[in-house]
Amino acid sequence: MNDVPEPKLDPKLEVRGNYRHSLLIPTRLADIDVYQHVNNVVYYAYFDTLVNDYMIRFGGLDMVRDPVIGLLVESGCRFHQSLNYPETIEGCLRTVKIGTSSVRHEIALFREGQTHPAATGHFVHVFVERGPQKPAPIPPRIRAALERLLV
Repeated sequence: MNDVPEPKLDPKLEVRGNYRHSLLIPTRLADIDVYQHVNNVVYYAYFDTLVNDYMIRFGGLDMVRDPVIGLLVESGCRFHQSLNYPETIEGCLRTVKIGTSSVRHEIALFREGQTHPAATGHFVHVFVERGPQKPAPIPPRIRAALERLLV
Protein backbone atom coordinates (compact mmCIF):
# COMPACT_ATOMS: atom_id res chain seq x y z
CA MET A 1 0.00 0.00 0.00
CA ASN A 2 2.97 2.33 0.38
CA ASP A 3 3.13 2.85 -3.39
CA VAL A 4 -0.14 4.81 -3.31
CA PRO A 5 0.38 8.53 -2.62
CA GLU A 6 -1.43 9.73 0.47
CA PRO A 7 -4.39 11.88 -0.52
CA LYS A 8 -4.62 15.24 1.19
CA LEU A 9 -8.13 15.60 2.56
CA ASP A 10 -9.28 19.21 2.34
CA PRO A 11 -11.67 19.77 5.26
CA LYS A 12 -13.53 22.44 3.26
CA LEU A 13 -14.45 19.80 0.67
CA GLU A 14 -15.30 17.02 3.12
CA VAL A 15 -18.97 16.66 4.08
CA ARG A 16 -20.92 13.78 5.60
CA GLY A 17 -22.25 12.77 2.19
CA ASN A 18 -18.72 11.81 1.09
CA TYR A 19 -18.79 8.90 3.54
CA ARG A 20 -20.81 5.67 3.44
CA HIS A 21 -21.16 4.86 7.16
CA SER A 22 -21.50 6.83 10.37
CA LEU A 23 -21.52 6.16 14.09
CA LEU A 24 -22.42 8.52 16.93
CA ILE A 25 -19.65 8.61 19.55
CA PRO A 26 -20.12 10.48 22.83
CA THR A 27 -17.07 12.22 24.23
CA ARG A 28 -16.20 11.37 27.83
CA LEU A 29 -14.92 13.53 30.63
CA ALA A 30 -11.78 11.35 30.67
CA ASP A 31 -11.08 12.40 27.03
CA ILE A 32 -10.36 16.01 28.09
CA ASP A 33 -6.78 17.11 28.72
CA VAL A 34 -5.24 19.94 30.73
CA TYR A 35 -6.00 22.35 27.84
CA GLN A 36 -9.73 21.61 28.29
CA HIS A 37 -10.32 19.93 24.93
CA VAL A 38 -10.24 16.33 23.68
CA ASN A 39 -6.62 15.18 23.75
CA ASN A 40 -5.09 14.43 20.35
CA VAL A 41 -4.50 10.73 21.08
CA VAL A 42 -8.20 10.26 21.82
CA TYR A 43 -9.07 11.09 18.20
CA TYR A 44 -7.27 7.87 17.27
CA ALA A 45 -9.41 5.98 19.79
CA TYR A 46 -12.50 7.40 18.08
CA PHE A 47 -11.10 6.26 14.70
CA ASP A 48 -10.43 2.79 16.13
CA THR A 49 -13.93 2.58 17.63
CA LEU A 50 -15.52 3.57 14.31
CA VAL A 51 -13.55 1.16 12.11
CA ASN A 52 -13.69 -1.85 14.42
CA ASP A 53 -17.36 -1.35 15.30
CA TYR A 54 -18.12 -1.43 11.57
CA MET A 55 -16.03 -4.56 10.89
CA ILE A 56 -17.56 -6.37 13.89
CA ARG A 57 -21.21 -5.42 13.23
CA PHE A 58 -21.23 -5.59 9.43
CA GLY A 59 -18.27 -7.86 8.60
CA GLY A 60 -18.59 -10.40 11.39
CA LEU A 61 -15.08 -9.75 12.73
CA ASP A 62 -14.37 -11.84 15.82
CA MET A 63 -11.26 -10.29 17.36
CA VAL A 64 -10.76 -13.20 19.75
CA ARG A 65 -11.30 -16.26 17.54
CA ASP A 66 -10.78 -15.32 13.87
CA PRO A 67 -7.72 -17.01 12.35
CA VAL A 68 -7.09 -13.91 10.21
CA ILE A 69 -6.89 -10.52 11.94
CA GLY A 70 -6.33 -6.96 10.78
CA LEU A 71 -3.27 -5.15 12.12
CA LEU A 72 -3.06 -1.39 11.98
CA VAL A 73 0.12 -0.55 10.06
CA GLU A 74 -0.43 3.14 9.29
CA SER A 75 -2.56 5.94 10.64
CA GLY A 76 -2.83 9.67 10.34
CA CYS A 77 -4.97 12.51 11.62
CA ARG A 78 -5.38 16.17 10.71
CA PHE A 79 -6.97 18.32 13.37
CA HIS A 80 -9.21 21.11 12.08
CA GLN A 81 -11.03 22.19 15.24
CA SER A 82 -11.15 21.14 18.86
CA LEU A 83 -13.68 18.70 20.24
CA ASN A 84 -14.89 18.96 23.81
CA TYR A 85 -16.96 17.34 26.54
CA PRO A 86 -19.86 16.91 26.66
CA GLU A 87 -20.76 16.46 23.03
CA THR A 88 -21.64 13.64 20.70
CA ILE A 89 -19.60 13.49 17.53
CA GLU A 90 -20.45 11.70 14.32
CA GLY A 91 -17.65 9.45 13.08
CA CYS A 92 -17.89 8.89 9.33
CA LEU A 93 -16.14 6.13 7.41
CA ARG A 94 -15.33 5.19 3.83
CA THR A 95 -13.05 2.67 2.14
CA VAL A 96 -10.78 4.10 -0.55
CA LYS A 97 -8.57 1.13 -1.47
CA ILE A 98 -8.89 -2.62 -0.99
CA GLY A 99 -6.03 -4.93 -1.88
CA THR A 100 -5.64 -8.67 -1.40
CA SER A 101 -4.63 -8.36 2.24
CA SER A 102 -4.87 -4.64 3.00
CA VAL A 103 -7.44 -1.87 3.17
CA ARG A 104 -7.27 1.91 3.52
CA HIS A 105 -10.06 3.56 5.49
CA GLU A 106 -10.69 7.31 5.52
CA ILE A 107 -12.39 8.86 8.50
CA ALA A 108 -13.95 12.18 9.42
CA LEU A 109 -15.21 13.35 12.80
CA PHE A 110 -18.03 15.88 12.70
CA ARG A 111 -19.37 18.02 15.52
CA GLU A 112 -23.13 18.16 15.81
CA GLY A 113 -24.51 20.80 13.47
CA GLN A 114 -21.19 21.42 11.71
CA THR A 115 -20.91 21.06 7.93
CA HIS A 116 -17.17 20.36 7.82
CA PRO A 117 -15.18 17.90 9.95
CA ALA A 118 -13.32 18.67 13.15
CA ALA A 119 -10.75 16.04 12.13
CA THR A 120 -9.95 13.86 9.13
CA GLY A 121 -7.65 10.89 8.96
CA HIS A 122 -6.92 7.40 7.75
CA PHE A 123 -6.17 3.88 8.93
CA VAL A 124 -4.45 1.15 6.91
CA HIS A 125 -5.08 -2.42 8.04
CA VAL A 126 -3.12 -5.42 6.82
CA PHE A 127 -4.78 -8.77 7.40
CA VAL A 128 -2.50 -11.52 8.69
CA GLU A 129 -2.69 -15.08 10.00
CA ARG A 130 -3.15 -14.77 13.75
CA GLY A 131 -0.18 -16.96 14.81
CA PRO A 132 2.62 -16.40 12.29
CA GLN A 133 1.35 -12.93 11.34
CA LYS A 134 2.02 -13.55 7.66
CA PRO A 135 -0.17 -11.57 5.21
CA ALA A 136 -3.44 -13.32 4.40
CA PRO A 137 -6.38 -12.47 2.15
CA ILE A 138 -9.07 -10.33 3.72
CA PRO A 139 -11.80 -12.75 4.90
CA PRO A 140 -14.73 -12.75 2.42
CA ARG A 141 -17.36 -11.50 4.90
CA ILE A 142 -15.13 -8.58 5.95
CA ARG A 143 -14.18 -7.81 2.33
CA ALA A 144 -17.88 -7.69 1.39
CA ALA A 145 -18.57 -5.23 4.23
CA LEU A 146 -15.60 -3.04 3.24
CA GLU A 147 -16.65 -3.05 -0.41
CA ARG A 148 -20.00 -1.54 0.63
CA LEU A 149 -18.04 1.52 1.82
CA LEU A 150 -15.82 1.79 -1.26
CA VAL A 151 -15.75 5.18 -2.98
